Formats: sequence, structure tokens, C-alpha cells
Amino acid sequence: MPGLYPEIEPFDEGMLQVSEIHSLYYEQSGKFDGKPVVYLHGGPGGGTSPLDRRYFDPEVYRIVLFDQRGSGKSEPSADLRENTTWDIVEDIEKLRKHLGIDKWVVFGGSWGSTLALSYAQTHPDRVKALILRGIFTLRKQELDFFYQFGTSMLFPEAWDAYTSVIPESERDDFVSAYYKRLTSDNEEERLKAAGAWSTWEVSTSRLQPDPDLIAKASNDKWALAFARIEAHYFKHTGFFPRDGYLLEDEQIAKIKGIPAVIVQGRYDVVCPASTAWELHKKWKGSEIHLVGDAGHSAKEEGIASKLVEAADKFKAL
Repeated sequence: MPGLYPEIEPFDEGMLQVSEIHSLYYEQSGKFDGKPVVYLHGGPGGGTSPLDRRYFDPEVYRIVLFDQRGSGKSEPSADLRENTTWDIVEDIEKLRKHLGIDKWVVFGGSWGSTLALSYAQTHPDRVKALILRGIFTLRKQELDFFYQFGTSMLFPEAWDAYTSVIPESERDDFVSAYYKRLTSDNEEERLKAAGAWSTWEVSTSRLQPDPDLIAKASNDKWALAFARIEAHYFKHTGFFPRDGYLLEDEQIAKIKGIPAVIVQGRYDVVCPASTAWELHKKWKGSEIHLVGDAGHSAKEEGIASKLVEAADKFKAL
């Protein structure tokens, strides 16, 4: 992809046991003694990929990627036990300590932005800067727009496929209806629901739909982890104590001194721009870029360019 740094391979990979159930895959690439940055992937349940290393200058940054509980190469796959926002926040701390890092730049998009904000508000003294993309705070209005009514008006053909899995009698709450099927004992039912849920998201995440990305939803292992974990978190409203928790004045005050860049696709229909704008208005000193020719995906050229630019900006920290 134009504008990204060249492909690189990790200099270190491992598994970190974070609970009696979960072991997390992590990797380090770039400069061994470089400036630490941690990449928080989306979903939840999406996992990392080699492309995620390429937003960062490998001559400067010590690039840390990890797969969150139940995701990617972490084990056990798609497991919902002991899998909450606050479990993962503490996993980030366990990984930081394991790697001997004092402070790091935190980079997260979509659900990764939710997690980055949750982590920074809990451990602000460990965050040098925040790079956030496609802001998602897991409020009911955000979930409803994408999973109940909103995006459906723009992608009617994809919406038909998404809704076809659910009987009309349960369509007043698609998240709950999908959650019931994704946690069913019936494997065929789980896989069918996982495919439909995942296809809906990947079909709508770019301004111009990408057939290769849509095809990813046909990978049963990936789709099941992605859909099960997302539905688990969304059914439980992110395990936050209140709706809108991350945007409350008291929470924003905890991160007011942390440098931050927000990158948001103007035509993002997964995590609409209104949330990013609200965060920016509340967070004095934050910098926002509304990318006019992009949707939700970090892999869209305009968004990728701004993310690289933000990471370059923080090289001096």
C-alpha cells in the first residue's frame, strides 16, 4: 500500500500467559532498542496482521503487536470466558511489564480506539501519546446505528444478507439475536451466524467495498472469533459501568495532558464521524483529521497516510 513503511519481520515472538485460561500471542519488530509503540487491533476479535507493523518507522520504533484474548494466534480461539474490556486493559499492562517497557505510544483503531481510551484513562502515566482511528466508544446509539438501523439505509443488499439469518420475530434486537446463535451448542448455527455477521462488517468498512476483504469472512476460524467476541462485548455494552462512560468529563480529564491525534473517515458508516468529533471537542488539545475520501478501514489510502504521519510526528517523544 502506498505511503506505508516497507514490509518487515518480527525480531521476537512469544506467548504470554495472562490467566489460567488465556495465552496471548505477541511480537516485536522494528528497532530492538527503539521507542516503544503498541498496536491495539479492532473487533474485538479481529487479530493482527503483518501490515499492522507498517505504520511505524522501523528505524525508530520498537513495534509491539499482540492478539487480544480469543483472537488471532492467541489461545484458546474465540473463547469468551474471562474476556472483558478490563481484562484486556490489564493484559496490556502485563505485556508492558513483561517487555520491560516504561511508557509507550498507544495506537488503536475502531475497537482498538475503545481499548486505547480505556487503557489510557486507567494507566495515563504509561502513555506517551495516542493515535486513534475510527473512534468507537460503544455507546448504545453507535451500536444501534450499525447493527439496528442506520448503515442499513446505505447498504441495503448487504443488510438483507445480514438480516436473513434472524427470524422476523427477533429483529428488534439483532445483537441479542446473533449473540444467542453465536453462543449456541449447534456448530452449524454458530458458523452460519458468524459468516453473516462478519460479512456485514467487512462489506461496509470501506468507501469502495473490497472483494478480498469480504472474502475473509468465509474463513470460519477468523469469522467465528471475530463475530463471537464482538457480539459478546456488544451484548454486554463493553462491560462499561454506564453508557457513554469513556466520554464523561471525569474520564477525559484523566488523559487531558496526553498528546493525541484522531484520524476519522468522513464516510465511516461503521463508526460514524460524530463520535470522533464529540471526543475531539471534549478533549482540548487533541488533533483531528477528517479524511474526505474514506470510510472506516485503516487500509484506505487517505487514512493510512494520516496514521503514518501521526506516528512520524511522535517519533521525537
